[in-house]
Amino acid sequence: MSLQWYPGHMTKARRELAALVPSQDVVIEVLDARLPASSGNPVLTELRRAKPCIKVLTKSDLADPAATRAWLAYFAGDPAVTAIASTTDRPQDTRKRIASLCAGMARHRGPDKAVRALIAGVPNVGKSTLINTLMGRAVAKVGDKPAVTKNQQRVVLPGGMVLTDTPGLMWPRIDDEDVALRLALVGSIPDTALDYVTLATFGARLLLARYPAEVVARYKLPAAPATPEDLLAEIGRRRAGLRAGGVVDLQTAAEILVHEVRAGRLGRLTLEDPPATAWTGAPDAPDADADADADADADADDDDDDASDDVTDAADAA
Repeated sequence: MSLQWYPGHMTKARRELAALVPSQDVVIEVLDARLPASSGNPVLTELRRAKPCIKVLTKSDLADPAATRAWLAYFAGDPAVTAIASTTDRPQDTRKRIASLCAGMARHRGPDKAVRALIAGVPNVGKSTLINTLMGRAVAKVGDKPAVTKNQQRVVLPGGMVLTDTPGLMWPRIDDEDVALRLALVGSIPDTALDYVTLATFGARLLLARYPAEVVARYKLPAAPATPEDLLAEIGRRRAGLRAGGVVDLQTAAEILVHEVRAGRLGRLTLEDPPATAWTGAPDAPDADADADADADADADDDDDDASDDVTDAADAA
């Protein structure tokens, strides 16, 4: 299955990101700690090239701590990247760490020039939340649906660093079905793009393989079901109720499972493991020509963008 979810504003966002990167000292890539590989946009890797990069694993309070440590160790093998985990319960630590890392990566700026950094990542991964954490107050709109931010927004952090928040950006076509389903399972792809039962069946398969004890505990089962379909049926019988004729309401059961995975109701879960081999570069780099063709097609729908969509300076508005 190949999934295409690439709204028109993302074509513009990619073009503006490509223009912005050369002027920046550091690229901060935000990843969902529950799926650090699948939430990494290969387009961003292509655009940033050799630019210093900080990978911030957000939502790590929802992720398996042991898996997060394994992912941080994996990223440590890439000399061009520094990876850290971020949680919302210790914002001051995140602020200090990122400010220190950016300053160290941009020593050429000297004490009299502000460090410039951009924040980028796939939709609904926590970019705006991270911006607000770094600012110490709410300056970026936060939502639980993908594509809330549609324009670049520039802020000046306490201490003087200039930070640009960029819209969530996908790549034009996701050819790996598992990547698409993992992204949808955590809400980085809208629910309308995939069938709920298909998504929940995939999620149930992951949970039974990786966290069967958590499944049993959450749904008060005597044992882990043998198949994903059996798990959805159990959830349907216990939580969703039955339709006329005693038929299990699979749609409602699927919605329950997906929402509970996203909310962390089954505990701290990570949905993929780092490769067992040493770092060999960014996985699954996109075909640049194919992406360029896809962007060219999308440009036809983007010609009417209003000039007022330019960068918003939130520091001036504050």
